[in-house]
Amino acid sequence: MPDVFQPPPHSFLNKFRCALRGLVIGSRNQSSIGVHLLVTTLVIGVAGWLNVTPNQWCLLVLCIAIVLTLELFNSAIESLAKAVDRQHNERLRDALDIASGAVLIGAVGAAIVGLLVLLPRLIQVVNELN
Repeated sequence: MPDVFQPPPHSFLNKFRCALRGLVIGSRNQSSIGVHLLVTTLVIGVAGWLNVTPNQWCLLVLCIAIVLTLELFNSAIESLAKAVDRQHNERLRDALDIASGAVLIGAVGAAIVGLLVLLPRLIQVVNELN
């Protein structure tokens, strides 16, 4: 029976380095993450300008974290699929499409939360200017 792979034990610092490496690789290999980071920057800027409440910040940050996490999982699945089989494979295609669907659901949900949080405050600020 072949030996089961046992990763070497890592210190907390090494685990943190590996996690940061994963963030860099994931963001470098996916143009979608760039779009999400651009939207994140805009949302943070608008939320700061609108002076949203701490609870609203919590909702926005949680949504941002969920979408970026889903995108990184999607990237990990894509990398794994490429390592397993470079040829067309229906099962891998299904897995990739399912992962993309998860990102889509997360992004749409985050957009809805963003609108529910930011739009009323934006309308209030615009009305105060008039």
